[in-house]
Amino acid sequence: MLTRLTVTATALLALAALSGCGGATESAAPTPGSTAEGKEVQLEAAKADCMKQKGFKYVAYVTPHKPGTEDDKSRASGNYQAMRKYREKYGFGVFAEYIYPDTFNTQAGSPESNPNGKIQSALSKAQLQAYRKAMDACQVSAANKVLGLKLESTEDFYDAQFKASVRVRKSKLNTDPDLVELATAMATCLKGKGYAVGDTAPVSMSDQGQKTWQLKQDKLGREQMDDVPDVAPPAEDDQVPMYYVPTLTPEQAKPYLAKEIRAALDDLECGKDFYPAYLPKEWAVQRQVNAQFGM
Repeated sequence: MLTRLTVTATALLALAALSGCGGATESAAPTPGSTAEGKEVQLEAAKADCMKQKGFKYVAYVTPHKPGTEDDKSRASGNYQAMRKYREKYGFGVFAEYIYPDTFNTQAGSPESNPNGKIQSALSKAQLQAYRKAMDACQVSAANKVLGLKLESTEDFYDAQFKASVRVRKSKLNTDPDLVELATAMATCLKGKGYAVGDTAPVSMSDQGQKTWQLKQDKLGREQMDDVPDVAPPAEDDQVPMYYVPTLTPEQAKPYLAKEIRAALDDLECGKDFYPAYLPKEWAVQRQVNAQFGM
């Protein structure tokens, strides 16, 4: 199965802030009254108006954001004990998805709570196809109107979010002298433990553990398919990554998770000074992108 990680700014924050902690259960939702929240409401209102003009019923609906737990917040701040507790069970949060699906697939706003789900369920196949085509067009129209963008497709929106996040993270975090020093020390420690380390810039050091295991997962996914290359093409830094996700049973995934956990704990030990300094700064930086894109 092909999974395109259309990482929205919100999801990127959760991944980035928790990549050092292993996963994706913390919400990076905007705080009430923030600019991001206001834009989210405006986006939904514009989308509803657009759908009405196209002859479709659509209810402006902002999905409730699940607040992070205290453990989530501790991990996002770089707290060593909270991070270790998470990694001991989930590693970087890659192969753990096969063993603990309820942990990784939960969402605060279930489909049942969104009134638009009921609207679509009452449509015929042909009507639904037309509805979704209109929805895509209205999402683009709303983003251009509210956010001042010049998009042609919903893919453009996700790509713009991703590129903005990559750009801001690199410009702000990779130039921070304290973070550069701590990231270099972390890389040296990991090399001493036998791990291959490429780019030692702060953003890369934060992401490298999870990316390494996502590539291992992608390799398994490619091996299960006959019509894709066995080796992934070189990834572009500013493009949303694409992975082939394998079909695995929990029992098949357990050996991979065991190795992933060991790697995640080594990563944490080497980064125990880096993460508390890096993650709060990344949170602050990513909030700028969240507000820009109404997330």
